[in-house]
Amino acid sequence: MIELNNLKEIRKMYEKGVNLIEYFKKQGYEGDALTEAVMVSYDIQAGTYTESDKNKPEVRDKYTDALANVVNQLGNFASILEAGVGEATTLTKLLPKLNQSDYAAYGFDISWSRIKYAQSNCHRRSLGQVQLFTGDIFSVPIQNDSIDIVYTLHSLEPNGGREKAALEELYRITGNYLVLLEPIYEWASEEGKARMDKMGYIKNVEVTIRDLGYDMIECRPLEYAVNPLNPTGLIVIKKEEGANQKNKNPLACPITKHPVTKRQDCLFSPESLLAYPIIGDIPCLLPQNAVVATHFADTL
Repeated sequence: MIELNNLKEIRKMYEKGVNLIEYFKKQGYEGDALTEAVMVSYDIQAGTYTESDKNKPEVRDKYTDALANVVNQLGNFASILEAGVGEATTLTKLLPKLNQSDYAAYGFDISWSRIKYAQSNCHRRSLGQVQLFTGDIFSVPIQNDSIDIVYTLHSLEPNGGREKAALEELYRITGNYLVLLEPIYEWASEEGKARMDKMGYIKNVEVTIRDLGYDMIECRPLEYAVNPLNPTGLIVIKKEEGANQKNKNPLACPITKHPVTKRQDCLFSPESLLAYPIIGDIPCLLPQNAVVATHFADTL
């Protein structure tokens, strides 16, 4: 695991141009240790996507045009969530392009600092109704079948070797449709494949979905990609009829998946007896944020 007393040194590496995720992978980080490394890397980089969007707004405009076209064809929905929302540079441009207006919107990211930027970006665009929180894509703090439409935009990308686990977790929380905009290794050029191998990007996504038995109703190259060496594919998965629970409060303990409710300065799960802090109006729902609070209710 990363030594958290060394964050300033890690930040200096980033400022010198080191690709932190690639660095940690070369150091042998994998599994949960790699997840923590990704969290640290993303947190240190926070603000760069907001700045990039200011300089090149057309990039997100094109992605969200394509994504909105897909979502608007999926029918009515009560909730939508971006997994790996980052700084909400996609979410804030997508929502105004949707045909509907009466829905609940959610977004989570493993980095608290990115969510802080996302919060600011949502407020700046008068999207204060979006509920943002920290979460891990491998232990999403959402109850089963709770979100009508779940989507990603290159959020699975750095998790090569963990494709099955990520897909199973996103499918678990999905009520109706799971929409993936992710790099497709098999469609890349040889140069692109070499780059993706070096970066440890995902592979065999289409095959993994079929092996899991999911109903993949669409799979094609997206009409737009920022980097031709990293082609974006569009995959739409439909969940079986009747799965959606129409949950008005879908947040959950990331460890047990039991519901959580807001209590003073935290979210508490009466079933799991775990509490999660709220810092800067941001619920912190990573598994490692859990506080054992077996007598929490006794103190109220």
